[in-house]
Amino acid sequence: MQPVNIMKYEVFIELEIIIMNIIVTGASRGIGYATVKAFAGTGDHKIIAIARSSDKLEKLKNECSGVNSGTEIICLPVDIGSDNFEEKLLLIIKNIAGIDILVNNAGKLINKRFQDLTEDDFDWIFTVNVKSIFNIVKFLLSYFNSNSHIVNISSMGGFQGSSKFPGLSLYSASKGAVAILTEAMAEEFKNDGIAVNCLALGAVQTGMLEEAFPGYKAQLTAGEMGKYIADFALNGNKYFNGKILPVSVSTP
Repeated sequence: MQPVNIMKYEVFIELEIIIMNIIVTGASRGIGYATVKAFAGTGDHKIIAIARSSDKLEKLKNECSGVNSGTEIICLPVDIGSDNFEEKLLLIIKNIAGIDILVNNAGKLINKRFQDLTEDDFDWIFTVNVKSIFNIVKFLLSYFNSNSHIVNISSMGGFQGSSKFPGLSLYSASKGAVAILTEAMAEEFKNDGIAVNCLALGAVQTGMLEEAFPGYKAQLTAGEMGKYIADFALNGNKYFNGKILPVSVSTP
């Protein structure tokens, strides 16, 4: 019997590495900070990190270089509630090939009894939590690439039917507005290749949670939630559009 020669073939599969252009607001601390770091670990993306603190953004940039030196972190220290943020953002995005992902994470919380709230409180929290989303999305509309994804970060406090807590009336109302704005934008942009979804987050161990519920210990860390948000932003638009998705193991 003649020996059988078995030829071995090595098959090389070229994997497609998709590089995204990503914007994350509220990136200087907590969930936004963790989300940028999570994005950095998924590929050699260009990530525009927006927040008011230049020092914290530079710290984030240095940490991300340790996670993945191929990721480019572009720090934009600006208040997105200001009138000139668009001019500063334009200087960056005109030099890149459009925007693939926008995570609207910036937000503020007022913990105050309803009877003590003022009109200034109302205007401030709705400007930061709702109007800033309107402004940045409207500005970026002509720069979004096909199959892009807008992820608005809301709260279980703004999720209809969820538990509500004293002192958080305006915060909860503003986050409820974010949910409805998400549904409306998804309908407006559905023929433009832009998906819009909203994540209603439950308790996450952040400074904002401590401010609202002093001494409360959440089951989830900012790092864990940041990884979830990054993964959803990269893949969720394949399965969802115009959806308000609760992400919570507890309320708070």
